[in-house]
Amino acid sequence: MSFSHLLTDEHKMIQQAARDFAKKEIAPIAAEHDLSGEFPAETIKKMGAMGLMGIEVPEEYGGAGMDTLAYALALIEIAKADAAHAVMMSVNNSLYCHGIVTHGTEEQKQKFVTPSASGEVLGADSLTETQSGSDSATMRGKAVKDGDEYILNGLKSWVTSGPVASFVVVFMMTDPDKGAKGISAFIVEKGTPGFTAGRKEHKLGIHASPTSELIFENCRVPAANLLGKEGEGFKIAMGVLDVGRIGIACQALGLAEAAYEASVAYVGEREAFGKKIGQFQGTGFKIADMKTRIEAARGLIYDVAMAKTRSKDTGERYTLQASMAKLFASETAMFCTHHAVQIHGGMGYSKELPVERYFRDAKITEIYEGTSEIQRLVISRLETGLREYRNFLVRADKSKCPLSSSL
Repeated sequence: MSFSHLLTDEHKMIQQAARDFAKKEIAPIAAEHDLSGEFPAETIKKMGAMGLMGIEVPEEYGGAGMDTLAYALALIEIAKADAAHAVMMSVNNSLYCHGIVTHGTEEQKQKFVTPSASGEVLGADSLTETQSGSDSATMRGKAVKDGDEYILNGLKSWVTSGPVASFVVVFMMTDPDKGAKGISAFIVEKGTPGFTAGRKEHKLGIHASPTSELIFENCRVPAANLLGKEGEGFKIAMGVLDVGRIGIACQALGLAEAAYEASVAYVGEREAFGKKIGQFQGTGFKIADMKTRIEAARGLIYDVAMAKTRSKDTGERYTLQASMAKLFASETAMFCTHHAVQIHGGMGYSKELPVERYFRDAKITEIYEGTSEIQRLVISRLETGLREYRNFLVRADKSKCPLSSSL
């Protein structure tokens, strides 16, 4: 299926630039960083210099000022080379930069977005806690106003880029009695007394993307670092998750494409019983199913990308499209990487080839920024209008964005 009619010359340019960079700079080091778990600081900085860490951020705040489709095209190419690089690019663009650009003051945009969008530093987003993943309204972290400061206390979990981020958007309860309406968002700088990175997680995949706990112990943050108003944190979180799900869908599609391309090449070379294994119907059917799902996922991603771009003028919501794209693309990634391992046989299980890494990296796309189960809840509630489960969350968000989750 061809979507080339949707792409402008600018789109094709950023897509090709990302593709070339991924092949030249990321692919050669991906396996090494997967084994060591070392943060790829040099390539992340180079991505920033190319404008990849703030593609949609306005130029006045250090970004490239391009649209969502450009972001999606570039992110897919990065993910084909390495999902760990892709998720750090996604989080920096969507969960971090988008939230501040959309809800921040001019001072906050200049101070916290510009260095991150230009690639000088990384930003992170911290919503999840040990006991509140999908049900983020039950978080225990608290922020108490004290003069012109807030005192933050709490433990956040599963924070992408947590150990290396210079700035973090963190969500805390400012009024626990109000439930979701009592959540507020704050921007915290690395090095602030009382703010430390805790245990680093040892994960199944995306090893080069550092993930950790964040610990807040009587951490004093200026009131000027409050993002939006008190009580708007849940609304902000749900909004950035819509954007974040586009990024994870792109990460998933990149993985699926990488697994598919490796499989197509392999079935044309490997022989068994006197034939290329691609000539066997069982193998051919796998290739056919992989390709079909990949193109369907691409269509969903392009659709939500264009919806997000339109929303700047129309104000339309793209929650439904984002959840459908994330759900289908992530399950497509697992489907394709699973079949890629099967097609490669024993070699698919070996670290000599990247397909086993694709398989490990794909699983997280079904979990973070809303599990597949959460996406199905979001989609079904929007389509049926039935919201009997936690109706207070609907009231908490005037835009009626459903319950969501992130890591």
